[in-house]
Amino acid sequence: MPKQDLSLRGKIAVVGYGETPVTRARKDKGEPRLTYWEYLSWAAELAMNNAGMSKKDLDNQGLAVTHPEVEHPLFVGVEAAEMLGLTTRWMITPSHGGASAVVSLAQAAVAISSGIVDRVLCVAADAPLTYGDTVMLTEHRRDFEKPFGVMGPPSLFALVMERHMSQYGTKFEHTGKIAVVQRDHAVMNPNAIFKSKITMDDYLNSRMIANPIRLLDTVMRVNGGSAFIVTKAEEARKWTERPVYLLGFGECDNSYYPSNVLPDATLMGIKDASQQALKMSNLKISDMDYFQPYDDFTIAVLMQLEDAGFCKKGEGGKFVEKTDISFNGDLPVNTGGGQISAGQPGLAGGNINLTEGIRQLRNEGEGRQIDNCKIGMVTGIGALQYGRNVGLNSVAILGNEV
Repeated sequence: MPKQDLSLRGKIAVVGYGETPVTRARKDKGEPRLTYWEYLSWAAELAMNNAGMSKKDLDNQGLAVTHPEVEHPLFVGVEAAEMLGLTTRWMITPSHGGASAVVSLAQAAVAISSGIVDRVLCVAADAPLTYGDTVMLTEHRRDFEKPFGVMGPPSLFALVMERHMSQYGTKFEHTGKIAVVQRDHAVMNPNAIFKSKITMDDYLNSRMIANPIRLLDTVMRVNGGSAFIVTKAEEARKWTERPVYLLGFGECDNSYYPSNVLPDATLMGIKDASQQALKMSNLKISDMDYFQPYDDFTIAVLMQLEDAGFCKKGEGGKFVEKTDISFNGDLPVNTGGGQISAGQPGLAGGNINLTEGIRQLRNEGEGRQIDNCKIGMVTGIGALQYGRNVGLNSVAILGNEV
């Protein structure tokens, strides 16, 4: 029998996307206080309009619905299908946290390339400021972390950042540069929550929230939603003149480096996931025109630069120091501001980085557009593990040509 081509390279394309405005749901400022379902439906409508599709084009096709942070039905996928008025032949409900956007894209590619469906609507939304904090704690956090004062992600990532600083000499000025540049990008992004620039002094003088993590190292929680539509590659130009193709994908979950006995908390599964994605795409890390890493904390951006292969492990600080990471620099990083400066809509946050990656490849970055942008890497991470680094890691390489 002839050998089957199981690679996803170039088999699907994103043909439309949509992103709702994000807000802090401040009634005193006249901001809307919408529900999860309203943001979900709004994002889906924006993506359909962008692709020139109607619901009939997505009926009896595929649907991917990211699990939100807010309280939601046990069977969130079918509830979303009902809200949207769609019958589906393939349903994806990723619970990969910040990696869910990239995983949705890859699983949509699997469904389309196998011939199960021709199109998949991938949608994510969250409204933590409407509902409040309703996330259930996992057993290890409930039993072994919270009783001893580890109060959520900032406390957990503070331990990782402290280790990285101690082990490799990483400085506040390194993470500070990431915060400052991403804020510069956010100021040029009409949909970012922050509208004013910050300086290195602003960063260094921002208060500690979980030493060594400062206020300007982390995200601002917002309400919002986004969506994108994936089709098989051969029909992509039926819907848009600017398709964005999936060239490579990799995933590595629950990783232990160098061993499960003595794991190194500074190493991420992005290391293996990026190698898988590069191998599938037949590209090198030096071919990337941008890097859009999931950024719940600045130290996560720095470590992903290392583990994706832009520099050696432990040299992320020096790399950031000597490299222009602005949109018109040597390696543009999070050109829309990332979640740190554009806002994090709960567990839909991973769509922020992916949407910006799509936008850049469609030459729609407005005042922050990368010149001659053809290929880029987007990551997703989630679920900081007990005594280790993040448990969920995914990487997508996108391009506007196959």
